[in-house]
Amino acid sequence: MFKGSIPALVTPFSNGEVDLEAYGELVDWQISEGSHGLVPCGTTGEVATLNAAEHRAVVAKCAEVAAGRVPVIAGCGGYDTAAVIEATKMVAEAGADAALCVVPYYNKPSQAGLIAHFLAIAEASPLPVMVYNVPGRTVADIGVAALGEVAKHEKIVAIKDATGNLGRVTEQRMACGEDFIQLSGDDPTALAFNAMGGVGCVSVTGNVAPGLCAKFQDAMAAGNWDEARALQGKLYPLHVAMFADASPGPCKYALSRVRPGFSTEVRLPLTQPSEAARAAVDAALVHAGLAG
Repeated sequence: MFKGSIPALVTPFSNGEVDLEAYGELVDWQISEGSHGLVPCGTTGEVATLNAAEHRAVVAKCAEVAAGRVPVIAGCGGYDTAAVIEATKMVAEAGADAALCVVPYYNKPSQAGLIAHFLAIAEASPLPVMVYNVPGRTVADIGVAALGEVAKHEKIVAIKDATGNLGRVTEQRMACGEDFIQLSGDDPTALAFNAMGGVGCVSVTGNVAPGLCAKFQDAMAAGNWDEARALQGKLYPLHVAMFADASPGPCKYALSRVRPGFSTEVRLPLTQPSEAARAAVDAALVHAGLAG
């Protein structure tokens, strides 16, 4: 259902407004470069700063341009279960193929609360649900046992795992079953993640290097681990540079280098990446063969 390189797309802005024309061009380029799926309105898409109308418009544009060529997994998580349920319905109406729902942040629910949250979403969602576990941002962490419990629901089909704990891949496979889809949410460890049983990555770097990231995932799917390791070495500095400053600032800067004219604009409280971060991106693009 979901596999390979799935970029978590940035949202381009122009003079403070969402630039849907630039976004459509980005979506089409991603697909032409080989990306296997797309995530609009995730963390990298600055969803926390989008209003409801913008959120819907971005998802709808992604679905319109993708036109069924790749799955669209729309970010619609939050810390209010009722609001997340409404968001899953909204992204379904906008044309998404699945809903990406982050572990609730700020209010720090218990494991019982997390189970109840995701099961309530699954019961009401018109779409398959991908759990997004990123305790570095949410503080709360859905444990293996809790994930195994919610994975029993037919609507909960996948996890984007950004814990950085590679042992989780085996533990979650044992708890959730072989058919449960595990995607890395961490580019630097995606090679090891797939070796442990994952089937892809929801990628930040894929925004900037979609062709290389797609080839990397294709190599692993084909069992070509030597090729995958070589591509990992080519991409690794770029993976690191994407977080040389607050994301997605470095990513948007990198996109402006590989797609001249792409806006680097971000919304407060994010700001433009530092000079050091831009230098790290520049060096990483040269290393990856994406800039001279």
